[in-house]
Amino acid sequence: MSFQTTDSKKEEFRKYLEKSGVIDQLTRVLVGLYEEPEKPSNAIDFVKRYLGSPADIDVETLRSEYEALKERNSYLEREVAELKDEVTKLRGE
Repeated sequence: MSFQTTDSKKEEFRKYLEKSGVIDQLTRVLVGLYEEPEKPSNAIDFVKRYLGSPADIDVETLRSEYEALKERNSYLEREVAELKDEVTKLRGE
């Protein structure tokens, strides 16, 4: 019984990948790599470049920058709300 469940899950996932275009895109990438006359030393970087992702991005740096910007945004949103309250009080509303 468990075997059928596993097979059906695999088939469902395959259909999902096919429907979302992942299978076609991966096929194009692999064909592109296959047809490359001079094989790259790093196939993963080739795939990333082929899919449009820059190969030299430091994900951890981006995450820390994102977190810092999120904190800064929260701070500025609070400051704007406080200033709006202050303006409302000064207007006597």
